[in-house]
Order: sequence, then C-alpha cells, then structure tokens
Amino acid sequence: MNNQVQQADVVIIGAGPSGAVAASLLVKKGWHVVVLEQQTFPRFSIGESLLPQCMSFLAEADLEQAVQAQAQSLGFQFKNGAAFQRRGDHTTIDFTEKFSEGPGTTFQVKRADFDKCLADGAMQQGAEIRYQHSVLAFTDCEDGALLDVTDENQQGYQIKGRFVLDASGFGRVLPRLLDLESASNFPVRWAFFSHFKDNISDPQFDREKILINVHPEHKDIWYWLIPFSDGTASIGVVGKPEQLEDKQPLAGLNEFIEQDSYLSGLLANREVIGEARAIKGYSANVSSLYGEHFALLGNAGEFLDPVFSSGVTIALKSASLVAPLVDSYLRGEQVDLKNDYSEPLQQGVNCFRTYVSAWYDGSFQDVIFYSEKNQQVREMISAILAGYAWDLQNPFVKQSNKRLNTLVELCRD
Repeated sequence: MNNQVQQADVVIIGAGPSGAVAASLLVKKGWHVVVLEQQTFPRFSIGESLLPQCMSFLAEADLEQAVQAQAQSLGFQFKNGAAFQRRGDHTTIDFTEKFSEGPGTTFQVKRADFDKCLADGAMQQGAEIRYQHSVLAFTDCEDGALLDVTDENQQGYQIKGRFVLDASGFGRVLPRLLDLESASNFPVRWAFFSHFKDNISDPQFDREKILINVHPEHKDIWYWLIPFSDGTASIGVVGKPEQLEDKQPLAGLNEFIEQDSYLSGLLANREVIGEARAIKGYSANVSSLYGEHFALLGNAGEFLDPVFSSGVTIALKSASLVAPLVDSYLRGEQVDLKNDYSEPLQQGVNCFRTYVSAWYDGSFQDVIFYSEKNQQVREMISAILAGYAWDLQNPFVKQSNKRLNTLVELCRD
C-alpha cells in the first residue's frame, strides 16, 4: 500500500448521475473533487426512463447541453409523458400539461450511454474520476474522512476528503461500511427485465411515452415498456417474490407478457437482444442520510420502487440539495444537514412514497384510469409524475396522503 495519504476537498463514491452532478456543481465552486468509481464506463444500469424534473438539475450543473448533444448523436428517445393500460383501458398523462413550472419533456435513455455522458461532462468541468477504484473502509477524522481504496491494479492507497459523498447507488458503500442499513417499510418485490428489439407495428403505439401496464388479474403485478429510438425497448415485470421466485428471468418475463392480451399482441414479434436480469428485494432505506463528514445521495440512501421512474430524479435532487451545503461547509460556515438536506429531500421522497403505495393497493390506479378527470387536478398529478415532488405549491405534494385519499373516494363513488 502507498503510505502517503492523498488529499482532496471532496471525495465522491460513484460516478453515476448523482455523483456526476454533485462533482460538476462542486468543481464549479473551485473545489478539488475526486470521484472513485468501482466499475468502468459505459456499463449497464437500470432506470432508463427519466422524468422532466431531471432536466432542471442537469441544467444547474451545466450538463444539459451535453445530454442534448448526445440525444442528437446517440438518438436518445424524446419523452413527453406516460401511458397506462389495464384490462383494455388506456389513458395517458402529458407531462407538458402540468401544474409546476419547469421542463415538461425529457428522454428515455440507455443508461450506459447517459451515465458516461454525465461522467465525461463532469471530467470536462474539472472533476477527477478514477475508474475501477473500490472503497474498502471509511474512518472519520477530526477534519474529514479517510478512505481505504484499491485501484484498477488492486494496489491499495488512502485518500482523505474534507467531505465525502456516497453516490454509489445500489452498491450502498457507506451504508454497508458504517452499518447504516435500515429495513424498508415497502413489501419485498422482484423484477425481471431485459432489452428487446420490440418490432412494434401498432400505429397507435406512442414511443414518446413509457408504457406502464397492469397485470389483468393481479393489481400488484405491473410491466414497464420503455421504447428507445432505435426500435429497441427495455421491458420488465415487477411482482412479489412468491409470484416470480420459481421462474428464470427470461422465461418468467415472457410468461408474464403472454398473460396480458394487449401486451402480448403489441410485442408479438419481439426478439430478446440483451441479458435477462433479475433484481430482488430492491427497496432500501438507511438510519441516517448524513454524518459529520459525509452524506448519502440517491439510491445510496433510499430507493422506493421503479413504478414511476423516480430514482434518477431523487438522485439528482439529492446532489442539487447537498452541493451548496458542502460548499458552505468547506468555506468554514455552519451547515445543518438535517434541516437543509435530509428533511427537504425526504419531503419529496415521501410524496413519491404516497403514490407508489397507492399504486400497489390499487387506489391510485383507480385515479389514473378514472374517466371523468378534472383538468386542474390532472395537471397537479401530472406534475408529480413528471418529478416535481418538491413543489409545495401543489396541494397534492404538500398534503399528499390527505389529498390523494379524498381524490380516491371521489373516483370510486
């Protein structure tokens, strides 16, 4: 091991979206930022349907232009909303018709390309990204934190950061090292998914929207269909362990697709082109999102559920919230990570939680498929599904449980 301890103002664990955005925001303030990424980019990741709110955070970090350029060169799929299907009922939500200010469109992306685009953008702004570097230990110090790391050659070294951000996503590095893992209050669910050449010929199918499809017999089983601009799609099914556990990922996914007449017809000519994968028990939580010299970003802190594609939005929001606080801390100012980071971030997470929970018990599904929609209410719900879960001017954000319960009762009368 190299005995000389390296130094940085900020060390970020993970070069995914939250890590890249946090790095960009902090190097713009003049800080020396080192990002330690265990893998090499590009690499596969799930979470391919962005929400429009993401574009605001990318613009804040001066990364939106890079994404727009990649959208042109790589053909990121333009996205303007979400489509829903349940037992022959179809409905759509247009994200441009929303209550909250901000972008109403975004992209559906293959994350390998998207994440590399953001990481490359962060490097161009001055962040140092070290690929294939793994963090093995975290030691809190009086004036920062010391990390034990191995590099791409399995050589060990230590680096000290005045502040550390964990953007490791599902790797959840600091929650594991610091025993911060906490059980999620969401039921355990599994997902099977893969990439397909979808060969969809239905002229009514809208590639500019994610399709969320409810199983015809089980309201708590649902499918995603995320179209890409090259004629391929990410397709997955989510259910309880007992509904999926005796199946292999590809066979199980195909079996569930065939159980829904609309989906099986739409995808009658599909061809699998990627490895079929499974994610098991993906919901996660932590006992704290911060410590004296660290904070957790995005999925490293809490991951709810993929149903409304909130993961990347929460990740980018966490980076946007924490970066100015880290900047102030490094300048010797007092910061309150509880009141100015953890609680504001959790407010939006809890809003998403309300709608995710109501999706699985069927009540929010009844709202989505209700035929006599009030336009103002529709725009408020559209804003939340577009990612604006921190807009307290929206009554369905500020009082999410109360307002949604009232709306459910009206739709069910």
